[in-house]
Amino acid sequence: MNDEICIGVDVCKAWLDVACVPAELPAQTHALPSRVNNDEAGRASLVARLKNLRVTLVVLEATGGFETALASQLCAAGVPVAVVNPKRVRDFARAAGLLAKTDRLDAQALAMFAARMRPEVRALPDEAQQEITELVDRRAQLVLMRAQEKTRLATVKPIARNSVREHIQWLDARIGHLERELHTRLKDSPVYEPKYTLLESVPGVGRVTITTLLGRMPELGALDSKRIAALAGLAPFADDSGKRRGQRYIQGGRADVRCTLYMAALSASRCNPVIQAMYQRLRNAGKPFKLALTACMRKLLVILNAILRTGQPWKVHSACPQ
Repeated sequence: MNDEICIGVDVCKAWLDVACVPAELPAQTHALPSRVNNDEAGRASLVARLKNLRVTLVVLEATGGFETALASQLCAAGVPVAVVNPKRVRDFARAAGLLAKTDRLDAQALAMFAARMRPEVRALPDEAQQEITELVDRRAQLVLMRAQEKTRLATVKPIARNSVREHIQWLDARIGHLERELHTRLKDSPVYEPKYTLLESVPGVGRVTITTLLGRMPELGALDSKRIAALAGLAPFADDSGKRRGQRYIQGGRADVRCTLYMAALSASRCNPVIQAMYQRLRNAGKPFKLALTACMRKLLVILNAILRTGQPWKVHSACPQ
């Protein structure tokens, strides 16, 4: 429609570049600034103008957290906003012949992407969800640091070995503290405690899996099995052409969730009767270890999704089919 206005905002730490489709706004509206400061005053001014324009859609790229403040303010003002994967926009720009890359060109590409692709507008997480996600992310960062320090311990010179050991001990303590805080927050929350209890009922699913899923995949229980598998990057993609039937493979999705489900499926393949039976059946059929375990990861995620959707705890005979 001619009266639709789609906005692209390229976000960086210092400023926001703005572009729109169509390029010429109606004469009765005030012109949009092409750049504003990425501070409280700049964001408030931009949000007010976009609200007055009654824009159809605003699209931002996920930029490691710099986009969160603007997206939250737009959402609070009732302006439809979508935060998208930068790779999708870059691929779209290349397909459209936009090979150069500057902040202003990126804003234009985002506006074109908004007008032509119409990414889905999703509700932003509330403050409690953002805090849980932040704690889950921080735990993951410390776990990565600990793994690096343990690797370094094998090659470091004796003069620095005690320092590395002390840092590992400090990291162990901080990780433990974060895990206890996450557990307490989730168990004391009237919103998350029922979900925690339901997920805890599944054999093979422990604290780390539960906190990661609740922190990094709030959509769990709200989507169907195919969409939740795709969101985690566990949906197999076809690779066929003509008469050739290529091997299916997984890609994309949320890598941190997938890594956590890997360990959960490994545990469940030993103690969860449904996952154990599936794993053994696939292995006996000659399937490679990783393929069998990936199928178990997808099965486990679908089960967890169904449990939260129905509100019914784990039962062997009511476990959802693959």
